Amino acid sequence: MLDFWYQDAVIYELDVKVYQDGNADGIGDFRGLIRRLPHIAGLGATCLWLRPFYPSPLKDDGYDVTDYYAIDPRLGTFGDFVVFLSAARELGLRVIADLVVNHTSDEHPWFQSARQGRDSPYRDYYVWSDERPEEAPPPIFPGPEQGSWTYDKRAEAYFHHRFYRFQPDLNTANPAVREEIGKIISFWLQLGLSGFRLDAAPFLIEHLPTARPGEVTVFFNVGEQDSERPFGLLRELRTALSWRQGDAVFLAEANIAPEQYQDYFGQQGERMHMLFSFLVNQRLMLALARQEASPLAELLESMPTLPPGGQWVNFLRNHDELDLGRLSPQEREAVYDAFAPEKRMRVYNRGIRRRLASMLEGDQRRIELAHALMLSLPGTPMIRYGEEIGMGDDLSLPERISVRTPMQWSSEPNGGFSQAPPERLFRSPISSGPYGYAKLNVARQQAEPDSLLNRLMRLVRVRKSCPEMAHGRLSVLPSEHPAVLVHRCESQGGAILALHNLGDFAIQVRLAQELEPGEKLTDLLSSSGSHEETPLPIELPAYGYRWLRLVGNEWKSR
Repeated sequence: MLDFWYQDAVIYELDVKVYQDGNADGIGDFRGLIRRLPHIAGLGATCLWLRPFYPSPLKDDGYDVTDYYAIDPRLGTFGDFVVFLSAARELGLRVIADLVVNHTSDEHPWFQSARQGRDSPYRDYYVWSDERPEEAPPPIFPGPEQGSWTYDKRAEAYFHHRFYRFQPDLNTANPAVREEIGKIISFWLQLGLSGFRLDAAPFLIEHLPTARPGEVTVFFNVGEQDSERPFGLLRELRTALSWRQGDAVFLAEANIAPEQYQDYFGQQGERMHMLFSFLVNQRLMLALARQEASPLAELLESMPTLPPGGQWVNFLRNHDELDLGRLSPQEREAVYDAFAPEKRMRVYNRGIRRRLASMLEGDQRRIELAHALMLSLPGTPMIRYGEEIGMGDDLSLPERISVRTPMQWSSEPNGGFSQAPPERLFRSPISSGPYGYAKLNVARQQAEPDSLLNRLMRLVRVRKSCPEMAHGRLSVLPSEHPAVLVHRCESQGGAILALHNLGDFAIQVRLAQELEPGEKLTDLLSSSGSHEETPLPIELPAYGYRWLRLVGNEWKSR
């Protein structure tokens, strides 16, 4: 029997370097993370996603890897890592980690060898050209990078990089590179990981040729074949993963068009287990910006049926920019005007480099509403560290680093993140303004019953008790108010109605059909602690929301 544990999971994303310093040297580490695991479990998370913890010069915050088989010594030892995994497991937390194999650091020994000459065994680990190609794909980071090919004097050739010039692309068309990826997967699974977030998945397959009619490919020498290059590599990655650990998972970072969803999941779910729902995220933000439900409602009604085992991962913010690239120019401007009115708040001509709380001006009602809406959608929810307390951003930091400041635990020096002197900190926490750690921290919100932290903990707890929301069938119901999204999640005979008011005014909602005798709606978020019968029509305050379970005869909407 297949184990689809991830379909009922709640994912919590964090970066070890900025979460908790355990030895007072100014940088977060695994010893510090172990200390904070009860907070994560208490929030209701069941799976940790760790950003890169491998050795790195940190030019790209760890995504420039110099050794895939080691732990950055600043973060701890293998012993610390194993103790961390054991402690997480005791609290019911699985752990997945970033697998960054579409590029390496230019300081990686493979690249340093490849530069030495064309006879290097690692030369073909990378993508080279004697002449700068006239037609080159654009860089992922326009502005910081002007192109995707850079000349290396030592190698006497141009190397390809879709990201920064210090991150040369790996050549996945080379069987030796694919075999190396299989070894990396095997190594970390053996240590106790439950899977990987596949970083930049579309660019991992970029250098693979397109299949010719009747052609098959074989990767990793595992005997599996796939005639759909380049996406066949995704199936071979999945095979390599599953042969080594049957319940391990792949979560792909793939901000792709809807017509490509099947390419990544596979027709029978034989490729990626999960994809981030980037399009839902962008439409949700547009709906919040306009205070209109239609941008999200229209998308939800058109989402495809996923193959067996396939799952969306829903989120509000991650560690990158809020990418708006799949919105129209007019829609993008609407989100910019609402959430990033100043140029310094934007980045890469497509996104916003702010956290959710600052985009919503610190209004707890709106922050709660956004989380409630995200949690109510079918799929696996992902919460990024700091979002549970409404952390802000530091726009004085470059590019995406603005949203990667240390976790704020208390009003103690350095926000409780580290006991090191401020000048020795890897990165400083936010120390002033409404989002400074003196005012905004975990300890303070733990003591306030109606704090964002405690309200979100309750939302997560209720959501985990509702399988209809995790993997039910969603249908959008008619609403006479443009600001109100009403949707139904149904699974195995159970049904939940979710109502969310995106407007800044109170609304009285009448459902499409009144209840019949013997039927009632019970409030899953009742403050009394019991599920009380809900009267009709339903009152929703400004930015209000209700989750209601249908009890009694089967209820049908018009």
